[in-house]
Amino acid sequence: MLLRTILAATTVAATVLLVPAAAQAAAEPAAPPATATVATAAQRAAAAAADPVIVVGGLSGISIAYEPIAARLRADGYRVSIFQLPNLGLGDIRESARALSSYVDRVRATTGASRVDLVGHSEGGLVSRWYVKYLGGAATVDQYVSLGSPQYGTYVANLVAVLGLGSCAGVIACQQMTIGSSFLADLNAGDDTPGPVRWATVRTWQDELVRPVDNAVLADGATNILVQAWCPLRVVGHLGLVLDGTTYTVVRQVLSGAAIQPNCFAV
Repeated sequence: MLLRTILAATTVAATVLLVPAAAQAAAEPAAPPATATVATAAQRAAAAAADPVIVVGGLSGISIAYEPIAARLRADGYRVSIFQLPNLGLGDIRESARALSSYVDRVRATTGASRVDLVGHSEGGLVSRWYVKYLGGAATVDQYVSLGSPQYGTYVANLVAVLGLGSCAGVIACQQMTIGSSFLADLNAGDDTPGPVRWATVRTWQDELVRPVDNAVLADGATNILVQAWCPLRVVGHLGLVLDGTTYTVVRQVLSGAAIQPNCFAV
């Protein structure tokens, strides 16, 4: 009876952490919603000539979940593709980073670009960082933007680890995202922001999966943006970081090298 109770609690907690993004994203329109700031023709031309952008998905996030932000970027002129984590990101983050490395090589070969920009959501930000730091990505990545990535872990993963019989119910990526994990110790050893890459993070106070939310911040010269520092009344959840208009204005400003001035009224 006790084991059944533990397993039931594990299932509930794992569902919270691994909630499929597609269920919510499927209700989103394929076309980007209108925003209060629209890219000019000159801005679209500059975006078209800029590095290709790869949106790196998160844990349990299938590609369609990231179509809203990809569609916004395409509408603004960027060349965009979506990298869905192998096995939906349930496995070793280091293996996902190796798969990302191969994907970046294919994008560069297809587009003729020497470098790419990475926009990683949640676990995707950790995958991207491992690629840059340990797999040669510093030579191929120009700009890195993470959206709600648990750079220093999340207590939610620690909770799931406890409820999941001490092992996150066998989900390796969850184990690696626990605060104090050996994976994060390796990832965060030394410089947070190695190489010539321009680093930026975006976080929100209402992130229900990255707690404490400041664990989504990088040191060593990164540009760290808290949505509510600019827009105190803006409510953005974890998945909302890839759906929210204000957050998108930040992503676009980072990618274009513009000053960070979020549009608090963008939809």
